[in-house]
Amino acid sequence: MKKIYDTTQKEKDKCIVVAVCINKKDDKERKLDEITKLAESTDLDVVYSFSQTIRDFNKATVLGKGKLEEINAYIANCEEEIALVVVDYPLTAAQTRNISDALNTRVIDRVGLIIDIFALRAQSAEARLQVKYAQDRYLMPRLAEVKGSSGRYGGSGVGMRGPGETKLELDRRKLEKEMDLLRKEIAQVKNKRGINRREREKTGAKRIAIVGYTNAGKSTLLNALTRENIYAENKYFATLDTTSRKLFLGQGKNVIITDTVGFITDLPHELVDAFASTLEEAKDADLILHIVDPTQVGKDGSSYYEKNIEVTNKVLDDIGSKCERILVFNKCDALKNTEDFEKRGILISAKKSIGLDELKKRIIKSLYNE
Repeated sequence: MKKIYDTTQKEKDKCIVVAVCINKKDDKERKLDEITKLAESTDLDVVYSFSQTIRDFNKATVLGKGKLEEINAYIANCEEEIALVVVDYPLTAAQTRNISDALNTRVIDRVGLIIDIFALRAQSAEARLQVKYAQDRYLMPRLAEVKGSSGRYGGSGVGMRGPGETKLELDRRKLEKEMDLLRKEIAQVKNKRGINRREREKTGAKRIAIVGYTNAGKSTLLNALTRENIYAENKYFATLDTTSRKLFLGQGKNVIITDTVGFITDLPHELVDAFASTLEEAKDADLILHIVDPTQVGKDGSSYYEKNIEVTNKVLDDIGSKCERILVFNKCDALKNTEDFEKRGILISAKKSIGLDELKKRIIKSLYNE
């Protein structure tokens, strides 16, 4: 597969992650686990993690003075060079600068990290347009920091990588012009997608969308059902491109099944807006297969996947999806007790092709009342 951006490095950059909890309902372990996996998905080496539950919100740095001193002491005494601190919170440009000044190192927030992953993964022309637009929107209020003489924000590396072949343009007027052009190109792509969708509707073919939390196994399920070999990897947001294939259900019944971009907690609004046309595949589907990884649990046995289900359902509700949703619990071969899952949905193992016949029967029943 052709790489859009060369990320080859002699050694991965070392980083620290900081999970920020702002209310009692926040699961610290889940947040630490997720931000660590996000960092690792962008080829960072996480050497240590911190967390803080915010009681008295600090507008200047979010993190309290004591926590910043603790992190600073670790960086100063660490044998390895810390290239980056990742804060699991949407920071303003000023907050990013203030934390960077306090720690004397580069800082990136959750939003910037996710956009960076998207920039690395973008393959198709459509995905590259959407990611570039999201990246420009993120950079616009941060231009002063990016162009600053301290260089702590950085002009390269994580947070500054792009899906295109050109360097990031840091002039505000040129950036605004570029964003206007990108909006028009994305609108054209959206219009073309609409035309293609209407052409499919004329054929009367039923449409199924596979949705779910990132890394739940959506692409693997599409491969298993259609016997394709679409790229899939055990990483967050391994694939961004919407892929549609014909699925043969038997009895002369064929449907169009589409793999969509994965969801995640607090998906940056820059990406929600940019990928609106992609999400319309889920909105306009006749049936949604909501794939879930039930093996995602915390160290204390808490169910991460329940939160994942909640996040995915909220995104679907927000985009106006009204069709039936079937919960599909993947990786059933790794479960010790399946009784509760069987009551809620269909159990499968996409990787080992277990339960696919039962899933097809359920699809036929839902789409054709048979």
